[in-house]
Amino acid sequence: MTCGNLLCGCLGIVQVFEGELAVASWLILLAAVLDFLDGFVARALRAQSPIGKELDSLADCVTFGVLPAFIIFSLLRNPADGAPVGNAPLLPYLAFSLAVFSALRLAKFNIDTRQSDSFIGVPTPANAMVIASLPLILVYQPGYSNWILNPYVLYAYTLLMSYLLVAELPLFALKFKSFGWQENRIKFIFLIISALLLLILRFAAVPLIIFLYILLSVFAPKQNA
Repeated sequence: MTCGNLLCGCLGIVQVFEGELAVASWLILLAAVLDFLDGFVARALRAQSPIGKELDSLADCVTFGVLPAFIIFSLLRNPADGAPVGNAPLLPYLAFSLAVFSALRLAKFNIDTRQSDSFIGVPTPANAMVIASLPLILVYQPGYSNWILNPYVLYAYTLLMSYLLVAELPLFALKFKSFGWQENRIKFIFLIISALLLLILRFAAVPLIIFLYILLSVFAPKQNA
């Protein structure tokens, strides 16, 4: 399953080269399912191992770091006004800061003992899900295309998320030790609002859900423990 995650990342990069950004996005979503299942299955079968942890991060770096950076790069090469901001041809390469900071975030995660029950910095799959939603919004909800292809929005997102990937920002993890409302109310509120947003906005809800996740973590820090 972990190697399947990595394979999705490799195939997704090929799809970006071929101009099939929506297919690349679907491959990210499939990889996210595999990324969730590999840890779940490993725990269920008691097959956890150090090599599995390292392989998981290497696969995530490609699928949730490099591939999303290529998608942003491709979008920046075809913005709404037909040219990069300021007609600067090198500016779109800023997208690859997402790959660099994703690698840094994954390396920190592997050695940071504070992140067993919560996260420090935005997880790479969360960033990848936002970016994966962009081509799908363009295909299935083209009314938002002016936002998705706006180079200023893309550059702002790239810079902000590159920082948030490695920031000392505590974020709650969706792990339930119990299902009581009091100790899990932030998680339940997040899941309920997320479900409503998905029903109403479909793919366009994904960026809002990730930013809601960050906001709830920042403004309700006592619930992260």
